[in-house]
Amino acid sequence: MSDRSPLLEAVPHIQHGFGSKAALLPGHLLPYRATLPEKKQVHGTRIVEVLRPAQPCGEADGFYTRQPGILLGVLTADCLPVLFSRRDGSAVAAVHAGWRGLLDGILEQMAAHINRDDATANWVASIGPAAGPCCYQVDDALVANFKQRLPLPAALISPRYRHLDLAAIAEYQLGALGFAAVDRAGSCTICTPDTDPQRAQRFKYTSYRRNSHRRAQDPSHPGITGRNQYAGIIIATG
Repeated sequence: MSDRSPLLEAVPHIQHGFGSKAALLPGHLLPYRATLPEKKQVHGTRIVEVLRPAQPCGEADGFYTRQPGILLGVLTADCLPVLFSRRDGSAVAAVHAGWRGLLDGILEQMAAHINRDDATANWVASIGPAAGPCCYQVDDALVANFKQRLPLPAALISPRYRHLDLAAIAEYQLGALGFAAVDRAGSCTICTPDTDPQRAQRFKYTSYRRNSHRRAQDPSHPGITGRNQYAGIIIATG
């Protein structure tokens, strides 16, 4: 079972899910895999409107569609996946937001795209599994950069010394941008254990940070290429 958002579950006409190590793309979304836009995520702020299945999008980290039957998906392994839906289910969007994207304004870019012919007050958003403030330790300079560039409470940005709370930052930004409601689905990608006794894997999510630490200790440890988890959303047909 993938992580689900109570907010998005209440929206008619859509399906969504946040992946994990057990199911990189949630099983109920697999039938739509071939419709995923072709893209390269680059920690940028470019938003693309998707008009047809498997549309080539180039370098992009945000995707928007009003077309039924097209799965929007972003790959993450510690960065934030954020899924969006109009409250009537007539339009959906997805964003990949790491620390660079949050600083550079990808959520603001998505809000601007929505506000061209709509209003964020008609939309809800869900923040998926990502590196949490329990584990996401960074250097002093990055924390200082966030505090300097973002008009947010300092304790919200960094509730612990040299730790960032990416989800709290995103939630605050989304609220300030006028989204009707925001929730969080999933937990920390670095430390959340896998509690299913039928599986031998220790952790629930793929984590770039955790994998890097392991590879530093043991260079023979495999990387995570091809094992990032998807967050996906689609306007269902039929």
